Amino acid sequence: MTRPEAADPVGDPFDDLGGYADASIQILVALSEGPRHGYAIMTEVERESGRPMRPGTLYAALSRLERRGLIEALPASDRRHPYRLTPLGSRTLASALDRLQALARRGLERLGRSEG
Repeated sequence: MTRPEAADPVGDPFDDLGGYADASIQILVALSEGPRHGYAIMTEVERESGRPMRPGTLYAALSRLERRGLIEALPASDRRHPYRLTPLGSRTLASALDRLQALARRGLERLGRSEG
């Protein structure tokens, strides 16, 4: 059954990410400011989240994101291999962040910590 919002043939690229969805979203957020290479992505994720991302987690997630067409590798510069967000990646990230924001809002309301 096709969901009406699934305009892309890939469907929902986060459907089967399981425990890796958090790392994938963090990577996509890091790339939303522009292209970055692996070390710069790890540095940005740690700066934003306060938690380090290990290289194995990063490169496994980059591979999955690239296979799904959410990011693309750019030509290497020196020994650095930069990646950038694709238009599909940008739309997917916006959708995922909207869902997370709605979930956070509901959770905070249930805890009695809603804004307003």
